[in-house]
Amino acid sequence: MKETLTMTRASALILNTFDHLEAPIITKLTTVFPRVYSIGPLHTHVKNKVTKNPSISLNVAKEDNSCITWLDHQRAKSVIYVSFGTVVKLSVEQLLEFWHGLVNSLKPFLWVVRKDLMNREGDFFHKNVAKELELGTKERGLLVPWAPQEEVLGHPAVGGFLTHCGWNSTLECIAEGVPMLCFPLLVDQTINSRCVSEQWGIGVDVDGTCDRFTIEKMVKDVLENRIEGLRNSVDEIAKQARNSVKAAGSSSHNIESMIKDIVSMKHEK
Repeated sequence: MKETLTMTRASALILNTFDHLEAPIITKLTTVFPRVYSIGPLHTHVKNKVTKNPSISLNVAKEDNSCITWLDHQRAKSVIYVSFGTVVKLSVEQLLEFWHGLVNSLKPFLWVVRKDLMNREGDFFHKNVAKELELGTKERGLLVPWAPQEEVLGHPAVGGFLTHCGWNSTLECIAEGVPMLCFPLLVDQTINSRCVSEQWGIGVDVDGTCDRFTIEKMVKDVLENRIEGLRNSVDEIAKQARNSVKAAGSSSHNIESMIKDIVSMKHEK
């Protein structure tokens, strides 16, 4: 509460979002802050304008790029990509329910399984769990310790993203036009999930249910486009995200305004 109240004393607020995505909220914030700059999706600006040097990496872990080769051999929009980000942890029971749901869906899947994904460190390497995952995944899935997420989401083979709904992952998914299956666990993820499923209509909420039958059904629904209007909503919002970072787009314009305002503030001092 203290930090939130302190924020209102700021001379400006910079947001990693774009005008079309959250217009009512941004408008409301302008009544609290003197200046509000919505300049996202930031990763798209970075990709297009900053990191032209391939030796520069912004990733938090070493990526397993073999997954891209694996995706190259899959049909268009046939793969469900699964990642719970860098912080979320699962119990062994939760992991196995997700795994059974994915396998039973009979759809190919690419799953990022971090070493520390388990609640109790080392559980993933329990020989029985590890053996079951390895044997059952070979037929139609691939497990990797980390993946180049933006490249994966932009791959033609990926048709859905089972995600924890962290904001970075959500924006990356929006920009690539991929439907989401939301399993939020921490901080802002529940709100993000609600926006994805109820407000923007670009995904479905697992609703805290870590159940193999629910996961199987939802994976099938998303990949087989059985959810009415989902694909149209995803395509439209992705178009808006891409337009926002173009030269004449709202986010590009807001970045220019932000820079001018910062420079003028410096001169005033």
